[in-house]
Amino acid sequence: MNRLAGESSPYLRQHRDNPVDWYPWSEEAFAQAAARDVPVLISVGYSACHWCHVMAHESFEDEEVAALMNELFVNIKVDREERPDIDAIYMDAVQAQTGRGGWPMTVMATPKGEPFFGGTYFPKPQFIALLRGVDDAWRTKRAELANNVKALTKALGEASATKPADRPPGYEPINAALRALGSNFDKEWGGFGPAPKFPATMNLDLVMRADLHGPADANRTVVTTTLDAMASGGMYDHLGGGFSRYSVDERWLVPHFEKMLYDQAQLIRTYTHAFLMYGEARWRQIVTETVEYVLTRLRHPGGGFYSAEDADSLDAEGHSVEGAFYTWTPGEVANAVGDAGRGAEAAEWYGIGDEPNFEGRSIPNRLHARGEWDRPGTIEQARRAMFEHRATRPRPGLDDKVLTEWNAMMIGALAEAGAAMGRPDWIDAAVATADFLLDELRSDDGRWQRSWHADATPRARHRALAADHAMLVDAYVRLAGVDVPT
Repeated sequence: MNRLAGESSPYLRQHRDNPVDWYPWSEEAFAQAAARDVPVLISVGYSACHWCHVMAHESFEDEEVAALMNELFVNIKVDREERPDIDAIYMDAVQAQTGRGGWPMTVMATPKGEPFFGGTYFPKPQFIALLRGVDDAWRTKRAELANNVKALTKALGEASATKPADRPPGYEPINAALRALGSNFDKEWGGFGPAPKFPATMNLDLVMRADLHGPADANRTVVTTTLDAMASGGMYDHLGGGFSRYSVDERWLVPHFEKMLYDQAQLIRTYTHAFLMYGEARWRQIVTETVEYVLTRLRHPGGGFYSAEDADSLDAEGHSVEGAFYTWTPGEVANAVGDAGRGAEAAEWYGIGDEPNFEGRSIPNRLHARGEWDRPGTIEQARRAMFEHRATRPRPGLDDKVLTEWNAMMIGALAEAGAAMGRPDWIDAAVATADFLLDELRSDDGRWQRSWHADATPRARHRALAADHAMLVDAYVRLAGVDVPT
């Protein structure tokens, strides 16, 4: 066992039994690297990340790779959700070097923490070659590495430098952003730009605000096309509610299956805003099912909300497979429903046919009838039967840490949606969460913490960051503006 067993992050504790001698982010780790005169390997990820699990299985659980890592490096594991400040610094470095980013993130740094090489996922053979190559460069080309560090540090400093404006910005930046969104809008499937597609809720909220202050309904098509396509695709869980993090294709059909709390909060708010703005009653169902998913699956008994459900789960053969919990065959639908005829009807409704849409199986979706998800009685009965059958499968892993920023986002979402849709129980849930944050994540001296976990000794850790404070202000202001049930 390494040094991660006592950490509050479920992601770090997933790696506590690795043969890699992991350190958490700490002064001790960098001091050890300086004392040994070896570089630091910093691995950043999060618990719901599919490719993080793949690299962990291929490399970090492998005795050969671990022995090499322990011999040549001091190794640090970072949960990007607990420490987004650390993640942001090294992600900037990786993107500056490679032009892309993602997780897992792998960074080589000096004992002072200065990055000199970075990347994302590496298969085992390439990772072994990388470890040996970096070790050779550290021993024989130290001066070149020092120059790389200086150049990268300078580039990052210049990229992050800001200059004070000599006058208020006016509306031109907003107008320029709206023009850019208009040119990138996918007129057929909604969203902005090519695949992979993320929900881009802030973009949708921006164009809705433009409709409030400009020509009425000028951007209605942008919003309705996108929201209908997202809620019709496989990115939306048609059996249990809630959204996956993003779609790998332009049609929103095949998601990366992890479900993140912050996505649920942002999408609840965006669908609520659109419901209020354009009056499309069908979006009420999406908001309701997403809220119920969050309250049922992600809620801590004390009132806070957990962070995520994993992308991977065990299939029928006991293998950890991405999306195994969510995919179906026509035969499985018939078996769950208990009647061949009604099973065939349900399979047709959800696009589960003889031509699978994901690795030999099918993701339920309504893309063949976009925007039409108001279920007839027989389909609703079938959905419930499929939902109950699915509940017997091994669930994806739960990241049960409570993050201040994401919980504050959910408070605001529940307050807005509850007020808009006449659901005082949702406002009650927002109030309970607000009280939970005050009780568990605010220190006696008034300072906020970022992360809390209900282990044997529940505790809050890591000082809150700017994003935590911003979302807290937003949450409590929104709560103050709604009628709170007594």
